Amino acid sequence: MAALINSCLQNKLSRLAALSLVGAVFLAGCSKPVEKTEDIRPVRAVKLAADNVEVLAEFSGDVRPRVESRLGFRVGGKIVSRQVDVGTTVRRGQLLMQLDPQDLQLAQAQANAGLKAAESNRDLAKAELKRYQDLREKNFVSQAVLDGKETAFKAAQASFEQAQAAYRNQTNQAGYTSLVSDVDGVVTGVDAEVGQVVGAGSPVVRVARAGEKEIVIGIPEDKVDALRRISDVRVRTWAKPNESFPGKLRELSPVADPATRTYAAKISIPNAKDDIKLGMTAYVAFAAKTEQPMIKLPLTALLQDKGATSVWLVENGMVKLVPVQIAGTAGNDILVGGGVAPGQTIVTAGVNLLKPGQKVKILGDDPARSDHRLAESAVAAQAANAGSAIGVAK
Repeated sequence: MAALINSCLQNKLSRLAALSLVGAVFLAGCSKPVEKTEDIRPVRAVKLAADNVEVLAEFSGDVRPRVESRLGFRVGGKIVSRQVDVGTTVRRGQLLMQLDPQDLQLAQAQANAGLKAAESNRDLAKAELKRYQDLREKNFVSQAVLDGKETAFKAAQASFEQAQAAYRNQTNQAGYTSLVSDVDGVVTGVDAEVGQVVGAGSPVVRVARAGEKEIVIGIPEDKVDALRRISDVRVRTWAKPNESFPGKLRELSPVADPATRTYAAKISIPNAKDDIKLGMTAYVAFAAKTEQPMIKLPLTALLQDKGATSVWLVENGMVKLVPVQIAGTAGNDILVGGGVAPGQTIVTAGVNLLKPGQKVKILGDDPARSDHRLAESAVAAQAANAGSAIGVAK
């Protein structure tokens, strides 16, 4: 009985092994071998050329008035009125602020009373002198008495002139309680409010004079001497980046700012349009041609490899990594000082996907052939994915 059972099990195992072998043969026959294609990666490249490159050094700043005055009262007192706000356009002679004039008006009245008293004394001394001159002509008084009357008159005249000057001074002081604008412009700041007691000369209002505007920027110390000699200065605003207009370096500070360690430069823009408002962000570019021809590369062509800046050089359809020396910048491009030569072809896109000795196809040389290569690569990838799927099914 045991022998019969063992014989049945062996027959079943033999049949299962045969079925598995047939299935494997069938699946092997259904899958097709994937054709291996040569890995040729499409890249973008540029042929190098040397030329006198226009170098741009650009700095950001803000638009400011050519002249900005900090106005204050000539006398101290309490502010009782403010007639302007920040941004108010003012005219010459327009009232800005008013002090309480009561004390100064009282002083003016006191000076006026003193002037009238001095005037009366002078008139009396003048009349006395006239009488004694008549008496002297008739020899009724001595010359000494007449000299005394002349001296009294001169003293009274001096007192009158002194009182007159004091009255004028107090009148001016009373007039100084009204702060008026001495130029046409716009109010850029208010430093005091109604009810505040201010001293004489303390700035309370800032007024920017209408007219020429300028841009204030900070220049690094290593570029001061070079930029000082450049006359081609271009200005554009953040609001209208595509519109530029000429500027002129008007002033360059001889002392660096203690906080930023940069030198303040003022760029005048005499032909600025009315839409350039005070406080706008502006960019100042100093443009100059290089003295010798230089090679210019886009930033995307550079590759950082082991601490060195390199580029991919295309030779005979293959690439190799070549280190280069950076000489500066020109806008968004890089100036190369060595490592490559004019006439060579450099990869400008896809630099991070290449390896030394890899074959490449430059896009743009033959678009139809390039598209065919890309299609073949896609078909090969799909075939490889299908083979992997079959292997998993097995």
